[in-house]
Amino acid sequence: MNMGVLLRLALLLLLVAFLANPQAFEPLFAPFAANGAAAIYTQSSLLSLTVSHLSMVAAATIAATVVSVGLAILVTRPSGREFLPLSRSVANIGQTFPPVAVLALAVPVFGFGPIPTLIALFLYGLLPIFENALTGLASIPPSVQEAARGVGMTDTQRLLRVELPLALPIILTGIRLTAVISLSTATIGSTVAAKTLGEVIIAGLISNNTAFVLQGGLLVALLALFIHEGFGLLEGALTRRTRSVQPA
Repeated sequence: MNMGVLLRLALLLLLVAFLANPQAFEPLFAPFAANGAAAIYTQSSLLSLTVSHLSMVAAATIAATVVSVGLAILVTRPSGREFLPLSRSVANIGQTFPPVAVLALAVPVFGFGPIPTLIALFLYGLLPIFENALTGLASIPPSVQEAARGVGMTDTQRLLRVELPLALPIILTGIRLTAVISLSTATIGSTVAAKTLGEVIIAGLISNNTAFVLQGGLLVALLALFIHEGFGLLEGALTRRTRSVQPA
């Protein structure tokens, strides 16, 4: 086991220990607390905020994946190629309107809470997944397509059994990018009363308590690291599997 793996394992154990018992880490954060203020954020459970934060990111990422992959499938079919410009425009909406602007537009309609944040994360996550899904599906070797037709597969069977499995590693790269970006972007959801780790950071900024800011920031950073690494391992395994089943 190399040092990199040991370091990641140590960080994971540290994260779990902190979420299970934050008060045990009070001596570490006490020097950063302002004027004898509390060193550990206790207005809400850090564990519950973390679970809520991850749940929001997961929901938005899953929704963005379904829509983006669906659009990529549509425009890579002969009957749907004319919709490629429109699909790109839809996927670009989240990049055109930054999450803060989406929140500002969504709050008057949906009110405060998680829904505006989910909408912002969903829209912002469309483009990376769409572009990667489009690249993955468009790069299937013609010889593989012909082989699938040769054994009598229907269009649907080719899509489900050949094209999507072969494109999956590239699609996962887009999902990983979206998940990591959404994880950090979700912190702004606390400005509209969504339960995220941004609540800890905002509380620290308002009270000038660096200890709170560090707690929220470090939790988000560690979660982003582990999500990035987890997707990376999955992509690597799928890439090796894909190469092993493709014809030479």
